[in-house]
Amino acid sequence: MLWKTVWIAWTAVFALAEGIALANKPDEDTLSENVRRLFRTRTSRVGRAIFTLGWFGFSGWFALHILTETM
Repeated sequence: MLWKTVWIAWTAVFALAEGIALANKPDEDTLSENVRRLFRTRTSRVGRAIFTLGWFGFSGWFALHILTETM
C-alpha cells in the first residue's frame, strides 16, 4: 500500500507542476521544453540521435516489461 500511495502522490505532484507550467506562458518550464534543452534537440543532430535511441530503447524495454512481467 505504501508504494501505491507513493506513485499516486508522485503522479499528482507531476500533474500539478506540469499543469502550472502549461498555464504559464514563459518558455523552459514544461517537461518537454526541459528535455529539448537537455538534449539540444533543436540544434544538435547528436542530441536528437541520443534522445531518439534513449526514447525507443526505454519504450521497447518498458513494453516488454509490462507485457511479459519480467526484467
